Amino acid sequence: MTRIRHNDYGVLRPPEPGTWQPALRVSVVIPAYDCQEALERTVPALARQTYPAELVEIIVADDGSEPPLRVPGARVVRVADGWGRGAARQTGQLAATGDVIHWLDSDMLLADDHLEAHMRWHHLIDYAVVIGETRFVDAPGEEGEPTAYTKKILDSTRRLRDAGANPYLLHTGASTSVRAELLRAAGGVDASLNMAEDTELGYRLAQAGAVFIPDAEARAWHVGPSTVMLREKEVHRHNWSYLGDLIPDLRWLRKHPRRHWLVPYVRVAVTATTYEETRASVDSALAGTLTDAAVTLVGPWSKLTGERRSNLDDPMLELRLLHNLYAYEPRVEFAESVPVSAAPAPFLVTLPAGWVLGADTLAGLVRHADRDLLGLVSVALAEGSEGVVAVRLERTAAFARAALFPGRADDLVDEMFGSEWVSGVEYDIVPADEAEPLAGEPAKWRALAGQRAAEIRELKATVERLSAEVARLGQEPAAEQEPRGPLSSLMRHLRSAG
Repeated sequence: MTRIRHNDYGVLRPPEPGTWQPALRVSVVIPAYDCQEALERTVPALARQTYPAELVEIIVADDGSEPPLRVPGARVVRVADGWGRGAARQTGQLAATGDVIHWLDSDMLLADDHLEAHMRWHHLIDYAVVIGETRFVDAPGEEGEPTAYTKKILDSTRRLRDAGANPYLLHTGASTSVRAELLRAAGGVDASLNMAEDTELGYRLAQAGAVFIPDAEARAWHVGPSTVMLREKEVHRHNWSYLGDLIPDLRWLRKHPRRHWLVPYVRVAVTATTYEETRASVDSALAGTLTDAAVTLVGPWSKLTGERRSNLDDPMLELRLLHNLYAYEPRVEFAESVPVSAAPAPFLVTLPAGWVLGADTLAGLVRHADRDLLGLVSVALAEGSEGVVAVRLERTAAFARAALFPGRADDLVDEMFGSEWVSGVEYDIVPADEAEPLAGEPAKWRALAGQRAAEIRELKATVERLSAEVARLGQEPAAEQEPRGPLSSLMRHLRSAG
């Protein structure tokens, strides 16, 4: 199976429709509510598909219609748990038996080779999410066109090949497909969401390692305008009330400086050692400028039983003190082992106990990773008898994709996303006994201190450059006389900065 770098699916060569032999089964899942007339258009179109009929099943998830929907040619399953599009999609996919789940809205009409266009990609790789080309029309038979938003995204990203970390933003339930195994590995559909469940699912599929492929040959027509087209501001007002909690990538929904969010942007894993060392590390992770960080504190917590013991001579005293300290901190959870993945959070940082993060360390590492969409950034701290002590920032999507292939995870991540080593000094990570105590507004003041240090480094570099320029022009060397003009000003600034 081909290993794709980032979302650049251009290395794949899908066969032309009609020139290949399909083998995978596909379940077309249609969530539906009181739409008998629309289904009487949509389902017959599926009977005309060029994809072999014996490999296709059609499931209509009836979300409480009265009277119940009757759809010849489809298996109708009634939504029993909850209501809304999320519950209907989840009910339908759980009933499906196909290798691939193909989502379809009830008011869609498909070109005869639509399923075949989708399925050819799934025969090439098993981590594709294929997005059909949906055109909006007022009545069947019209040509129509995609939305302006869709065209803009596709044009600006080479049809998602350069979409960075968020190609999932075009994932909709109108006509997309995904391997059933990948869908279930991502957690299925959130049945509690009755709007925007497709965007939220797209985000989790991205964290599961998916590649998003828009196929212009997978043609489909949406009869009538979508709800977003009719009531865009109201839809956004509704959806943004909960998507900020669920999709950390939507940074503009997380502007509050102190909020606690359901899905953190960065999860920091710290394995417990001594009370003092571990506390210093955990507190530094919670005090940084990247406020939507959470901590997983790793240790044998199940051994903390409630029998009578000596409070001060308890052999489990270090663990007990740490559990006492963070038992009611909502951003700290306890685990017996280091998490394999931070999903659905987009980043996992492993931090050795006894090392303290600077105020801007987490934000800086994420910025570093995002510049080139790196899958792994390793931060060298020290070298000991067991090798290099390091902090690791892992991109969830990169390691999830690497897990689909045999081989060493770090090597696969480097091949498909890239990896780099950086210095702990560069990112303000110090041993606990060298760290400044957290007091008052630690994140604010330590961030200012970091900015000040960066400013000083920049000024020193400018001085060196200007000194070299002075020497090149044949003037007196900078070391022999006090510089004048802008160089003199910079030197005075450096002296005053200490």
